[in-house]
Amino acid sequence: MTKALVIASGGMDSATLAWYYHSLGYDLHMVGFNYGQRHAKELEFLKKQADTLKADLTIVQMDFMKDLLKGSSLTDDQIEVPDGHYREETMRITVVPNRNAIMLSIAVGIAVANKADVVGTGIHGGDHYIYPDCRPSFFEPFAEAMKQATVGHSVEGFKLEAPFVEIGKDDIAEYGNRLGVDYSLTWSCYKGGEIHCGSCGTCFERREAFALAGVNDPTEYLNTPHFERPN
Repeated sequence: MTKALVIASGGMDSATLAWYYHSLGYDLHMVGFNYGQRHAKELEFLKKQADTLKADLTIVQMDFMKDLLKGSSLTDDQIEVPDGHYREETMRITVVPNRNAIMLSIAVGIAVANKADVVGTGIHGGDHYIYPDCRPSFFEPFAEAMKQATVGHSVEGFKLEAPFVEIGKDDIAEYGNRLGVDYSLTWSCYKGGEIHCGSCGTCFERREAFALAGVNDPTEYLNTPHFERPN
């Protein structure tokens, strides 16, 4: 059976990606990362997803990154997570330097060691505004570099994929709904409270995605403020 390794956070995008590969009949291996993020609660939801899909699960312990990759509100408890729309300039403070490149490199190593056929990441078009390592201009040459780095060791036809890189989160929500993704098993909020705060950038993006897709949002939010979407 062909094997897919999915870089998974516990959020909507990677959950939809996992359901996508599962629907294609891949033997699924989900890999999450504990990098000292404020919202490590997301990994609890990742475990629920893996159980539901009967997927193998690996959590890579990298909490040392919290001390090394400073300056992000996700890894520095002294910096507040900003509220507002995801496209706002203030959201740049949520960038963890080179996070995706680091995680992709580790995931590729795991995939090659386990004879996986494909590594998938859930980066999408809505991330392009503030996250440089979510853009096609990053992912395409990086994917080629990883293939070259594993020549002779990876399985024939090994590839890295980002199926959602050109579409928005609302498209992902609509597609996931058709796949039957249980979005109650996903976590987005960067603040990591008991329930989704509803007002941080990723909560706002989550609410907006469900609304634009016309898909039922199963999420309980603490707040439901209104923010104007930047042009």
